[in-house]
Amino acid sequence: MDRYAVFGNPVAHSKSPLIHAAFAAQTGQALRYEAILAPVDGFAGALDAFRQAGGRGANVTVPFKLEAHALADHLTPRARAAGAVNTLRFDADGTLGDNTDGAGLVRDLQANLGFALHGARVLLLGAGGAARGAVLPLLECAPASLVIANRSPAKAEALVAHFATAAAQCELRACAFAALDGQGFDLVINATAASLEGSAPEVPASAYRELSLAYDMMYGRGDTAFLAQLRALGVPRLADGLGMLVEQAAESFMLWRGVRPSTAPVLATLRAHIDGHSG
Repeated sequence: MDRYAVFGNPVAHSKSPLIHAAFAAQTGQALRYEAILAPVDGFAGALDAFRQAGGRGANVTVPFKLEAHALADHLTPRARAAGAVNTLRFDADGTLGDNTDGAGLVRDLQANLGFALHGARVLLLGAGGAARGAVLPLLECAPASLVIANRSPAKAEALVAHFATAAAQCELRACAFAALDGQGFDLVINATAASLEGSAPEVPASAYRELSLAYDMMYGRGDTAFLAQLRALGVPRLADGLGMLVEQAAESFMLWRGVRPSTAPVLATLRAHIDGHSG
């Protein structure tokens, strides 16, 4: 039976084994998927041992995505653009590194939430790894504008410079959070780590006044602090990152197995599980 795994530290909380087991059952694929806790200074060794034992591919989560990028023999264009890898496939000609996070975000926004990115005014909060992985897939959907805002504007400006040639017809620019005062957007995506700390980015409320959708890459039971803030401001639609998690997993599954699973039933089951309605 083909073996796959997710590597992380910590990793016990990962939903990936549940998701991929559901995908395998749904598509009739014979595979085993496990969570592997790799030592912080021993990821390369743990990955090599897994491959030598017959592993066919792996997902990679915090804190190993940059190291996975460095270890890959070949990179997909989106992994090269993101500068990080969350999916590895082991082939006869080496290790292929991919980054499915941004594609998962875009698919969740468009297929699951019905939000049209083409021609939209998009605000991306944060300029770290999560934001970087999202920029190219977002630009490929041809929004009217993509503003990357960060507490430290220099990091946002560096991202804009990096992706300038991919912007084409899209207005791509950077600014500090405070500079968003009075600007208007259709969609805001929170890619900061603020929700992990139970807080929201310090963005002027006026930046949110025209929103159709607010999206937080984090997820959990109930609203994150960011979504709670925007609910209080009257934003009509709110979404967390659970759909992104399932969709990026489907992208990985497709890379490994050549078949795309249906994500809707898996997302529904996972949502019920998190909300405490089952198991």
